[in-house]
Amino acid sequence: MPLPASRRTLLTRGATLVAMTAAPGWLTPALAQTSLRPTPSQTEGPFYPVSLPADRDFDLLRNGQVAYGQGQVAWIEGTVTDTRGVPLGGGVFEIWQCDHNGRYHHPGDGDRADPAFQGFGQVTLGRDGRYRFRTIRPVAYSGRTPHIHVKVRLDGQDLLTTQMYVDGDPHNERDFLWRRLNAEGRAALTRRFRAGADGQRADFPIVVQA
Repeated sequence: MPLPASRRTLLTRGATLVAMTAAPGWLTPALAQTSLRPTPSQTEGPFYPVSLPADRDFDLLRNGQVAYGQGQVAWIEGTVTDTRGVPLGGGVFEIWQCDHNGRYHHPGDGDRADPAFQGFGQVTLGRDGRYRFRTIRPVAYSGRTPHIHVKVRLDGQDLLTTQMYVDGDPHNERDFLWRRLNAEGRAALTRRFRAGADGQRADFPIVVQA
């Protein structure tokens, strides 16, 4: 006995839905897409290292054998993915910032940063896209709110250069770069620092247009 038309339509729709749900991503590209927005880019600024330092690991509080004891210890960590949510394993993640007195290791700033402060760090992203740095909570200096510079590379190509800001810092509203961001950009780049057992912590997830 043939099924009524309404019953056949319902079964057809159900079968289509099951097939779309079970199908691998390469068969359903529209379903595999996500809506992750790329992290906003910002200027590199004038103080990217002229040449990379010999010591450029994840720990900016130890330059060679010399420990840095100034400022508030902070851990910056997060995950880097592309806009589909795929981790950027093998990518290179860099940060650089001023010391507790607002000075950079750069001739343009007089090379007056504390020699014990590494000031620049570089790590290779894990297979899960994670990175982690030990540094200081950034401080304000003349004309700028507290910030940490960030660069992401893959296969020698720059994918993103941006800056991370401190949530709730009173200098933000007076910073010309922070003010240029819309509400969505501010939410992406302005991060909260929370107290931890071994220093403050801030999570800074990154999405790149790979």
